[in-house]
Amino acid sequence: MKLILQIENANTHGKAKVNRMNNIVSHFCLTMLLPLALFSCTQLNSASNNPKGDDKPQVVATSTIIADLTQKIAEDEIQLTGILKPGADPHVYEPVPADSRFLEEAELILYNGYNLEPGLIKLMNAAGGKAQKLAVGEVVKPLQLDKGSEVVPDPHVWGSAENAIAMVAAIRDGLIKLSPEDKDKFTQNAAQLTNELKQLHNWINQQIQTIPADKRKLITTHDAFQYYGRAYNIAIAGTLIGISTEEQPSAQTVQRLVESIKKIGVPAIFAETTINPALIKTVAQEAGVQLASSQLYSDSIGAKGSAGDSYIKMMEANTRTIVEALGGKSTLFQPKK
Repeated sequence: MKLILQIENANTHGKAKVNRMNNIVSHFCLTMLLPLALFSCTQLNSASNNPKGDDKPQVVATSTIIADLTQKIAEDEIQLTGILKPGADPHVYEPVPADSRFLEEAELILYNGYNLEPGLIKLMNAAGGKAQKLAVGEVVKPLQLDKGSEVVPDPHVWGSAENAIAMVAAIRDGLIKLSPEDKDKFTQNAAQLTNELKQLHNWINQQIQTIPADKRKLITTHDAFQYYGRAYNIAIAGTLIGISTEEQPSAQTVQRLVESIKKIGVPAIFAETTINPALIKTVAQEAGVQLASSQLYSDSIGAKGSAGDSYIKMMEANTRTIVEALGGKSTLFQPKK
């Protein structure tokens, strides 16, 4: 009733009365999208810092997650350019002119696929050049999600560390095809990374099991954790928006989520680092639950020096945040070599 009264008391604008929640929704979507248009591409290994960079194979990665995995496999044997900066949202990223040049000059383009990065995929397909193109995420059989009018593949395949292992194998093979003389190094590094990912997978399972069974329910800003939920036996109980952050939640959607949270009885819900938290904060307040003190990394790793500045660290940080907010007890991830 409190939320309904707030909506009815909102200011008027133009011909129609705009309710409070729709104003919050509009502000949320605007502030979420506009800053991302300002993001420019970033190179993970700058040729300016490496005099021999021009002699190395030119590889472009669209997402920060793929760039991180690629860097660990290839080390300094390639010239790697990451298009997206840490914290950028691939769903709504608007390419800049420099991105086209990087894609045209690339010898290998590694992208997620399943329409995770629609703007970059469109630009990639339109760009010239003779680059090999590898949809790293599409080596994983996707979950199919019902969006009402259509069923679409869920692109957030990295939510399971086992899926990340498949992605590592695909990246390794793509790099070997590009630079056969470095096969031994790529193979050795991929094997070491795979070993760590196997340990990560087991560690996450152990951590989630510490959450009381009736509290193993995850509510987030957008639908990016289905693979995580299925891999680690935690239910995805609700999201504010669907699989793409391009979606704009209505006031009715927000109200339904608030009522659902009250019925489910979870102790906390979660914001995400790539999405403005304003609206999910309002949902938490209206539902009378805590918003987890740390945000989840969903579509991007964190900035350098943050708790999630690599794929493995983001998965560890997410798991510890989820476990502690839902009443479990977490430990540090300490892989064995």
